[in-house]
Amino acid sequence: MRTRFLAAAAVTAALALSAAGCGASDSGSADAAPKAVSVTVEGAGTVTTDAKVAAKLPKDVRDKGSVIVATNAPYEPFIDFLAEGKTDAFKGLDYDLFTAASARLGITAKFSQQPFDGLVPGLQAAKYDAIAGGVTDKKERQQVATFVDYSASGTGFLVRAGNPGGVRTVAELCGKKVAVQKASNQAKHLAAYSKDSCGSSAIAVREYPENPQAVQALLAGNVDAVAATKVNLVDTAGSLTGKAELIEDPAAPNGWLASPNGFGFLKSRKDLAEAYRAALQSLVDDGTYGKVLEHWKQQPIALTQITVDKAID
Repeated sequence: MRTRFLAAAAVTAALALSAAGCGASDSGSADAAPKAVSVTVEGAGTVTTDAKVAAKLPKDVRDKGSVIVATNAPYEPFIDFLAEGKTDAFKGLDYDLFTAASARLGITAKFSQQPFDGLVPGLQAAKYDAIAGGVTDKKERQQVATFVDYSASGTGFLVRAGNPGGVRTVAELCGKKVAVQKASNQAKHLAAYSKDSCGSSAIAVREYPENPQAVQALLAGNVDAVAATKVNLVDTAGSLTGKAELIEDPAAPNGWLASPNGFGFLKSRKDLAEAYRAALQSLVDDGTYGKVLEHWKQQPIALTQITVDKAID
């Protein structure tokens, strides 16, 4: 879901699965039954292993019993730290969905905080097995990774309360200063839009290391708007009542340039990606997925069919 830019590179290394033990299975044969795993997901209840779905899991992963998931927090509501100052415990929409899907497959998931621009290189280097945390499925990224698409969202625009700049759509950003996260797709797309559509009234794109810093720039009056994944800004606007508001464009209810968002796996591990696609689809079918999205107030990004590599650009 995150529309921040991940540099694509040629695949240079096969994925080596981590042996970190978080409830490892002792399965030793290809047809052995998966170990039963049960997790409780806030707002969705208990999720347990489904043997039929778990049968799709590659044997090497089942034998290890866990996967390592790289992420970059905070990026609410998709991923955040469970407690301030503690960078090895997480919460959020992506955390809950990936944890639940892993339990459905009979394994556990361990999340690891990493720099955002290092997620794909680290995946290539076999430092971890998957990436998550609001990552947008892009065709450029598919040169390296395979994405299991679990939602769809686009860019939203946050402005100061009362919308003093009169921003209704992306067109009203021409001639204005817009804060984005460094190396994000928002930065890339706004630069392209400015060049193609704004003429002499270019958009001044200001990049900040993290999204919260972009929001602070808005509140301080240093920029006219913040551009980020719309669903990320829903919670931000809710916490800033009277200070900032989210623009609603009826022509783009899911946000500007809405794209699928996915969990990334190494391109050579489409077998692992397919197992997670099946696990997530089972969560859709039994209602767990809907409960998780409702808990995080993200129903507008929901899908009825979980897909693989369905990037639109």
